[in-house]
Amino acid sequence: MAWCGPHPFLPVPVARLMGAMNVMNESLNTADTMIRRTSPEVLAPAGNLKSFKAAIDFGADAVYCSGKMFGMRSAPKNLSLEEIAEARDYAHARGARIYITCNILPRNEEIEGIREYIGQLADIGVDAIIVTDIGVMMMAHRIAPNMELHVSTQAGVTNWLAANELHELGAKRVVLARELSLDTVRGIRANVPDDLDIEAFVHGSMCMAFSGRCLISNYLTGRDGNHGECAQPCRWKYHLVEEKRPGQYFPIEETDKGSYIFNSQDMCMLEHVGDVIGAGVTSLKIEGRAKSVYYISAMTNAYKCAVNLCMEADDPRNVELPDWLKAEPYKVSHRDYSTGFWYPEHKVTQNADRNGYYRDWVLVGETRGWENGRLTFMGHNKITPGQTVEILRPGQPPVRIESADDSFLDADGVPVAAAAYPTRTFSMACPEPVADGLMMRSPAPNRTLKAE
Repeated sequence: MAWCGPHPFLPVPVARLMGAMNVMNESLNTADTMIRRTSPEVLAPAGNLKSFKAAIDFGADAVYCSGKMFGMRSAPKNLSLEEIAEARDYAHARGARIYITCNILPRNEEIEGIREYIGQLADIGVDAIIVTDIGVMMMAHRIAPNMELHVSTQAGVTNWLAANELHELGAKRVVLARELSLDTVRGIRANVPDDLDIEAFVHGSMCMAFSGRCLISNYLTGRDGNHGECAQPCRWKYHLVEEKRPGQYFPIEETDKGSYIFNSQDMCMLEHVGDVIGAGVTSLKIEGRAKSVYYISAMTNAYKCAVNLCMEADDPRNVELPDWLKAEPYKVSHRDYSTGFWYPEHKVTQNADRNGYYRDWVLVGETRGWENGRLTFMGHNKITPGQTVEILRPGQPPVRIESADDSFLDADGVPVAAAAYPTRTFSMACPEPVADGLMMRSPAPNRTLKAE
């Protein structure tokens, strides 16, 4: 499927965007189902090489990650220069792209290190570097003129004038501030050049500070959020104490356990992907470089499937997603969801009574082969008779299995009551062939509320 020109049912900026999509790469991944396009792009996060490859395997058109220095997430392991080169090869062989973050607010003593780092990234041949600081941006433009420059959300781009000026300075893309509505984004798209990409967050954790520029962590803990070391004090419990009544805690809490007054809800725009595309966004960004491989795989798959369905429709804004797809965000760990600031009438709020993630599903295994109606897998968490198991597949609904009483065999073919041990090999009845290396999940016996 390819767009041949402006679409008759879309606003002018969107029709112009779709017309530009003649240059499409329709190569397929190993599942032979995921169409890759240059736009609109599904942009996935990765905190290590394994999650990077998983994001590509599950349909990401591009992946953003960080090296060991100068990125805004220090909690993940991040990638060495050698791993960045391997990630580049993996992505390019599959028609995808790699972006590296260099988006800290740098100090004087870091400038020479950043200069050397940019040169190394240029030598490796990454597709783009994501920057916040204007000085770093201009340095990168001089050192690596052929590498795309993407301006980070930390730069706080909220209007078309700022976007245009950054474009004049060499930016290929602006990552918009997260605080913008659909109407504002639509207005930016209508007033910037066709060749300026607009990237916007559609899923994941949100920060209580404007575009992530926050000093609370540095003030309270000495860990600088603007250097990727945020301790997330906005997720902590707080009480209000009046100056003349020391020790007397005032009842601002939602529960008797305290109040998490800065603890923002997560964003989920999966059911509104058509609106985002309709506003002229060319890259749909998923937050979560510190998330698990399972989380990144599942959410990349969900948004890629949603984008594909929208692009097959006459008008992407009128697409109703299938029920299995709408359920995907609730099968990974998450806070209560909102639509962020996209719809002013439904503004994001905070989870004031808790600070953890809901976890309703757990990873129970990884497929290792299928033959004669039996699935071999490596166990992660316990599977018992009668338990529902789903196998996550790129570009398709998950395979669903109901385990039977006599279903399980161990690695020697001996019947066992349950697949009860992690890292051990088991097999179970599975009527449908499945590929190797796929993740298996199951509803958690009890809903948990804890950190990712």
